[in-house]
Amino acid sequence: MKNLPARAVPPSPPHKAAILAIILVSYVMIVLDTSIVLTGLPKIHQELGFTDTGLAWVQSAYTLTFGGLLLLAARASDIVGRRRMLQAGLLLFTVASLAIGLARSPAMLIAARAIQGVGAAILAPSTLALLQTTFAEGRERTRAIALYSAVAGIAASVGLVLGGALAEWLSWRVGFFLNLPIGAAMLVAARRYIAESDRSRGSFDVAGAASSTIGMSALVYGLIRSAGASWGDFLTQGALAAGMLLLAAFIAIEQRAAQPILPLRLFADRQRNAAYGARVLFLGAMVGFFFFTTQFLQVVLGYPPSLTGLAFLPMTLVNFAVALCVPRLTRRFGNARLLAMGLGLTLLGMAWLSRVGADTAYWLGVALPMVLIGAGQGMALSPLTAAGVAGVPARDAGAASGIVNVAHQLGSSLGLATLVAISAVGAGRLAGVPLLAHRVNVALGSAAVMLALALLLVLSSRRRG
Repeated sequence: MKNLPARAVPPSPPHKAAILAIILVSYVMIVLDTSIVLTGLPKIHQELGFTDTGLAWVQSAYTLTFGGLLLLAARASDIVGRRRMLQAGLLLFTVASLAIGLARSPAMLIAARAIQGVGAAILAPSTLALLQTTFAEGRERTRAIALYSAVAGIAASVGLVLGGALAEWLSWRVGFFLNLPIGAAMLVAARRYIAESDRSRGSFDVAGAASSTIGMSALVYGLIRSAGASWGDFLTQGALAAGMLLLAAFIAIEQRAAQPILPLRLFADRQRNAAYGARVLFLGAMVGFFFFTTQFLQVVLGYPPSLTGLAFLPMTLVNFAVALCVPRLTRRFGNARLLAMGLGLTLLGMAWLSRVGADTAYWLGVALPMVLIGAGQGMALSPLTAAGVAGVPARDAGAASGIVNVAHQLGSSLGLATLVAISAVGAGRLAGVPLLAHRVNVALGSAAVMLALALLLVLSSRRRG
């Protein structure tokens, strides 16, 4: 008998459920560490001796390195391989979490948070790129993106509750130690279930990454410094000017780079551009909401950290319920209309909440506005994510996911810095609780303006389309 040719063994199908679980748990770690620290901020303030304006760096150090290095990390995931980058991000994020939990000074905490942001920058674009390449466009990907966005909102809210409980009953440090077993488990699971992606040849745009990261850091530093010093302060003006010049240089570098970290062709689509801009404004408003509402509940209303976390439950529960309904709502209303509805609800809730004062009743003045904000966030995040990656070819999957995450973190860091700066306007000689109440009113009112601009941007792009 003649020897029959050996049949080619077909590649085994991807373990989609396991891959989705790894993507979601990894993303939960990233989002959770953005929010779990918020309800512990007053404790961190007292224990480590932060200044009032310096406290914003606990959040901004993380979001700045996260947003600033996302584009380079997204490009690296296409060149080095998405599984390798996912594992590298998980390892760095986990080690930095240990350092945060052991921090004994403001400088040590901020440095560790910055390193944790680097780990998140490596991890985040790999998760979204894996989601795009694992799940086919259509109903399968819509469902996966809805779950991706839902866990983001849920993790943010759970982080507030968990962070408050840990800060009061144990220590704010425990929340970061929780990342150690989770990170180790995800490293093992990624090696077992995720196949390495094809590696494309190319080089790294180091000049682009450096100019964008340093430029954004300078801009945020100038905005935060203006709240404690003044707009006429030399260092404030110098930082703002340097930030704008470096960001202008970044755009010029990207126009000439052979392999840019930010392919400008991705901005050829008008509706994608609107999604990026709306995401920046939306996240700026939402991070400001969490940052200032947490302090309002603890300092002005006198809530302990654990009760502060529970006070966000009206938002958490509604956000969870609405986010799970997004695939069905998308089929009924369409992505653009659902996004506009979500932004409108969030705007109404934020405008209502901005009227809080020392005599505000929780249920009427805080809880009910939170219901609107939670419904709006649950309705808007998934359409924003889907619009940001719609129509992107596979070769740009990493870069497109990087831009979505950059818009997310850019909104978080720049938005919070802007609201911190604006909140100091008109404070005069106020001090203590009256000063904080004033800052909360001004910041949340400004956050409502940001949401109104995001809604106008989305409606305008929809009409043009």
